[in-house]
Amino acid sequence: MTPLKTPATPADLPVETDTFIGRDRDVADLCGLLETLRAVTLTGPGGIGKTRLAVRVARTLAGRGAGPVWFVELADVRTDASPDPVGRRVAAALQITEEEGRSAADSVADALGARPALLVLDNCEHLVEGCASLAAVLLARCPGLRLLATSREPLRMAGETVWRVPPLDPADAVRLFVERARAVRPDFAATGAVAEVSRALDGLPLALELAAARVRVLSVEQIAERLEDRFKLLSAGDRDRTAPLRQRTLRAAIDWSHDLLSAPERVLLRRLAVFAGWTLGQAEQVCADDGPFLTGLAGHDLLDLLTALVDKSLVVVGEEVAGETRFRLLESIRQYAAEQLAEAGEETEVRDRHRDAVLEGVERDGEIALAEIPADWAGRVALFRRYDVELGNVRAALAWTAEHGGAEEGLRICTGLRTYWITRGRVAEWTAWTDRFLAAGDQPAYVLGPALAGRAQLAVGARDFAQAAAFAERALEPCGKAGDDFMTAIALVTLAEAHTHAGRLAEAAARLDEADAVGAAEGQEWNRAYARIARGYLRIREGRLREAGELLETGLAGMREIGQLWGAAHALIGLARLAALRGDHAAARACYAEALPVLGDIGARPESARALSGLGRVALAEGDLPAARRALAESLELSRATGIRLDVARCLEAFAALLSAEGDARGAVLLAGAAGGLRDATGRAARPAGGARMEAVLQPLRRALGEPLVARLWAQGRVLSSDAAAELALRDPGDAASPPGDAAPAGTVPAPREPAAPPSTLTAREREIARLVARGLSNRAIADELVISPATVARHVTNILTKLGFGSRAQVAAWSVDHLPPDPHP
Repeated sequence: MTPLKTPATPADLPVETDTFIGRDRDVADLCGLLETLRAVTLTGPGGIGKTRLAVRVARTLAGRGAGPVWFVELADVRTDASPDPVGRRVAAALQITEEEGRSAADSVADALGARPALLVLDNCEHLVEGCASLAAVLLARCPGLRLLATSREPLRMAGETVWRVPPLDPADAVRLFVERARAVRPDFAATGAVAEVSRALDGLPLALELAAARVRVLSVEQIAERLEDRFKLLSAGDRDRTAPLRQRTLRAAIDWSHDLLSAPERVLLRRLAVFAGWTLGQAEQVCADDGPFLTGLAGHDLLDLLTALVDKSLVVVGEEVAGETRFRLLESIRQYAAEQLAEAGEETEVRDRHRDAVLEGVERDGEIALAEIPADWAGRVALFRRYDVELGNVRAALAWTAEHGGAEEGLRICTGLRTYWITRGRVAEWTAWTDRFLAAGDQPAYVLGPALAGRAQLAVGARDFAQAAAFAERALEPCGKAGDDFMTAIALVTLAEAHTHAGRLAEAAARLDEADAVGAAEGQEWNRAYARIARGYLRIREGRLREAGELLETGLAGMREIGQLWGAAHALIGLARLAALRGDHAAARACYAEALPVLGDIGARPESARALSGLGRVALAEGDLPAARRALAESLELSRATGIRLDVARCLEAFAALLSAEGDARGAVLLAGAAGGLRDATGRAARPAGGARMEAVLQPLRRALGEPLVARLWAQGRVLSSDAAAELALRDPGDAASPPGDAAPAGTVPAPREPAAPPSTLTAREREIARLVARGLSNRAIADELVISPATVARHVTNILTKLGFGSRAQVAAWSVDHLPPDPHP
């Protein structure tokens, strides 16, 4: 037997031609594993960095003096070159002369003996059986041997530990791109687009290196724009041409894996390209053969094929959601598979089936969400969470539908998912989808009516009550024509909500009466409960607080009975506001506290923001300024995340009251002005009672600062950006380094053209009339008192009611006593 060649040293391992970035924890963990385990296989798709990681681990162990290290490259070994090609390659790499009549494995085992050593077998995927056979012999006969293999699939041998190499984490992916970019362009400066490219390439090191090589001629922004054609973009470029062909382009790396698949595995892989993540059930529903249109999988079990694709590192096992394991493709592999799908002539059929599967699930789940189909709250929560991970599939289905003229299917998907869009605060994107399909042409009544009613609900979610009223009105005729009482009732209740917010209280009551009549049948429990809640809010506007409480409690009980705690939370928020109006702060706080966990269960960000804003106002009324600041800060962050500007304005108004209480009068006026400017930018009127609250904030500030300064600060606030206003609101009031409101935030307060009085507040004459209303005077008596006509008084009273958002003179009287100073000239 020929003696072994001199054992490898770190210098004898494949040369690291550039900096090793990231994976420090992986290297440490693998070194630890190889101290206790005898066989570890690094698996992952092409370009994930298996070889680089194996070399670094081997270099680290060699440097620790843990015994000789042997590195054997197998990528170019042909399976038909000779008997036992793996054993022969290993023997050659270790410079062992084989003996006639003995297997190469026996010769290698005798040469290695019992001493400690590490053998690295690189690129085993096309030789897994031979590698597994050799490993079994060597591990059995060489007790000191440790084996580290790299392969796109496990070797499936006794004692093997499979380590799936993950993509680089986002920070390391950016570092790798920047490092490689500077190697070809030393003056390269990173921008935010680097992170965008890194995310789009899934942290795949080969793809990142190939992309970075392009910065010699392209900006990172141009690279990001061209990633839709990534296989053309990510060719070798200036990359090392001594690298193996499969490492010079991204396509070649994936081709290498694809060529090793069986025919049925290739069929399944290309059909999976339509998904943005899936479960086994979804794969079976969409990808199975279907008569003459789809063939190639007959007689094959999809679970077995899917498992094979996982083992071969082409499919990634994801998280478990709602009790089901999810799978996904890295984006580069998905695009490659999508090309194969189109080339096979299967794209239209498979994508249509994918869209139909999405539509079927959406319509079923939409009925569960609103209790048309019975379910408990846990089941409904699971639905909302599932759509957090299904969003990519929904978008893919909508995009395919829009491109191929499927307006009916698109509208049905949008309608079915409206509750999800509303709770998540994703209203802007989904109103755009719905409007796109509505504009595509006439639809049958059974599609158009629900779509318009759903679009009205989306408008309510965006706090655009004028649009909500318009769409709800349009929905009534087609809903009635289709005999869809459920969606008719929804349209009527939505219309009532819009009228309530517009101050058209009699019309709101009439629409709720109609909704009660239409929603009397079994299966309409949601609508009946929601109508009672909506009527409760209406009664609050009318100042009929006892009736409001009874209605809200009845609606709350109805929602709890059907397991719809989202609706129950809406009732609880109404009860909290009612309690606050009555001065019962403990009850208000308890209602908000009960609603918030429910809203958190389903990720209802807009409503959580509104509840937190209410909780902050209650704490402010109680004088607990730290608690008010905590609640309002969380509310503001949620509101900014949803992008609903009216909710941001509402929170800034609450912060104005908080800053006033904290002693920052000027900052309070700035924030009040910012809220007013943000409201005006939306083109929508102030909400009910908003004027009253704002007047309550500004009146003491006028007395403290004077009308001219308030007007100037208000005008400055109106031109503050939303971000600058949030910065001012969120700054720590105890931070001595933070500037006060009259000087803050530095450089963020543009000079207005001229001072402007806050437009939502009462004029001096209106304040005078409000005081006389508080004294119980009629319009005629006020006219006599002020020597003006009763018609003029009536007009002023109407203006007061509108500005303050009240529905009765009694509310004006109560508010005047609390917020207006006594008349200096009684």
